[in-house]
Amino acid sequence: MIRAYELCKTYRGGKTTALDHLSLEVHEGELFGLIGPDGAGKTTLIKILTSLLVADGGTAEVMGLDVRRDFLRIRSIAGYMPATFSLYTDLTVQENLKFFASLFNTGVEDNYELIRDLYEHIAPFANRRAGKLSGGMKQKLALCCALIHRPRVLFLDEPSTGVDPVSRRDLWNMLARLKKDGMTILVSTPYMDEATECDRVALMCMGRIADQGTPRSLVRSFSGKLYAAECADNYSLLMLLRHQPEVRTCFAFGHSLHLTLHHDDAAAGLFTRITHTVPDLLYRQIDPNIEDYYMQL
Repeated sequence: MIRAYELCKTYRGGKTTALDHLSLEVHEGELFGLIGPDGAGKTTLIKILTSLLVADGGTAEVMGLDVRRDFLRIRSIAGYMPATFSLYTDLTVQENLKFFASLFNTGVEDNYELIRDLYEHIAPFANRRAGKLSGGMKQKLALCCALIHRPRVLFLDEPSTGVDPVSRRDLWNMLARLKKDGMTILVSTPYMDEATECDRVALMCMGRIADQGTPRSLVRSFSGKLYAAECADNYSLLMLLRHQPEVRTCFAFGHSLHLTLHHDDAAAGLFTRITHTVPDLLYRQIDPNIEDYYMQL
């Protein structure tokens, strides 16, 4: 179990707030996601929980161990994969694995079953220097090193950033298997679509948790109806809709705009009026996703 209570952390002499009285609880055996944009405080939180950073205030525990008092014990039971590739680039794949295994007085063979699915992808490059691997292969190697001592809890900081879609899918499949085996996993990501892979998520913004719960329960919390609109010039349409009195919010989502209204019964009149100005306007009511809910907070 992971617990954080009223965690605070600032940088630049208190001028930049990274965590603002943040409280969080992750259940044992749970796959929990920290969802939010860059600067939300995800990395700072994970570094505090892994004892790599000291909070200015508040308390935190990992599997019943205090992150300040019991930091050495936490490091023996936790696996950590940072956002940036931090292995030794001048060592080969095999050398990195052996080195990290030796730090925990174990061997690659001892826990090979745990990393086998990952290692089979990088085995052909066992003698290649880590710095010469592709982004996806670096990710797999870093995760192997984080798992080599069979940790009870795994911390992953934006592990899918900068890798190809296939590697992203492989990662989440691997995390699902680790969770099934009873491992507690805390993973951060800026990708809202990855929230559905987690048991529960916390939506972070400016060092605080805006809301938390299961992905399905959060989406059900979306208030009002959601509409999608598009035309040949979506930017001009965005500016036009944002100046309409009926429109509460309007944001660009891929190839369309997602908008909500102050009063849903105003939709017909609004879109009829806009069509006179934008003849190629296409619009429809859609179901919200977790990103839509995040933007509504």
